[in-house]
Amino acid sequence: MPPSHTDEGLRAALEIRDRWPGVGVLVLSQYVEQTYGAKLLAGPSEGLGYLLKDRVSEVAEFLDSLERIGSGGTVLDPDVVRRLLARTPLSTLSARERAVLEHLAQGLVNTAIAERLHVSQSTVEKHVNAVFDKLGLARTPGYSRRVLAVLRYLNG
Repeated sequence: MPPSHTDEGLRAALEIRDRWPGVGVLVLSQYVEQTYGAKLLAGPSEGLGYLLKDRVSEVAEFLDSLERIGSGGTVLDPDVVRRLLARTPLSTLSARERAVLEHLAQGLVNTAIAERLHVSQSTVEKHVNAVFDKLGLARTPGYSRRVLAVLRYLNG
C-alpha cells in the first residue's frame, strides 16, 4: 500500500480491528511482516485472514476465503503461520529497521542511509538504536554494535 509500500496495509488492518472489531479483515501481502502480523494474530481471530498474494491463484479458493472470513472464520496461509512461529531477533525488526540494517551491512553511514531511504538522519539514528535494542546489543567497551548487528544480519 502507498506511500512506502511496506507495512501500511497491516497497520491499517490493525487499526480497523481496533476501531471496528466486528469487521472482517483479509490481508493480502507479498511477504510476511512479522511484527505487525504477530500483533494482528494476537487479537481476536474471528473474521480474520492473512494470505500471501503469490499463493492466491484459484478464484474459487479466494472466494471461499472471503466467505469464511465474512462468516467469522479465520484463513491463514501456511507460510504466514510458519514464519510467525519461527521468530528470531531479526524477525522482530520492522520493515524500516530491516532496511536500515541492510544498508548498514552495505557499509553506509547514517547520512547516506537517510538519503537513500528519504528520511532524516535522526530517524535513521532512532532506527539504528531500535535495531541494537531488538538484537540485544548493549554498549560494551571494545565492541562496535554496528559491526555486531551486521554480523547477526549476515548469520540470520
